[in-house]
Amino acid sequence: MSFKTIKTDRYTLIQFSTDKLDAIVSPDLKAELVFVSKQGEKNILVDLGSVKYCDSSGLSALLIGNRICNEAKGCFILSSLQPTVKKLIVISQLDTILKIKTTSKEAIDSISTDELEP
Repeated sequence: MSFKTIKTDRYTLIQFSTDKLDAIVSPDLKAELVFVSKQGEKNILVDLGSVKYCDSSGLSALLIGNRICNEAKGCFILSSLQPTVKKLIVISQLDTILKIKTTSKEAIDSISTDELEP
């Protein structure tokens, strides 16, 4: 598997161990996002710290995760983006849709803040 899933009380963290989020990896990510949401999780963090390459199928998987969490009234947050991946997200104007934090800690802290808002 190209990533590991860590479940906590408030969120699920998906942490990549590969440097690509492409057509080979994205079906597994989509399946994991659906599985995690069906288990009742509404807050999902994706740590992309090791990902240096992302293609359109990878972006699609991230958008699916965002939609799933939005429908559940939760948070979908990306963290630790490498410059090439961040540039792709900005060029695609997905930075206006996706929540992006510099570090996983910042993403975790923002979940606590979002949960307190009405």
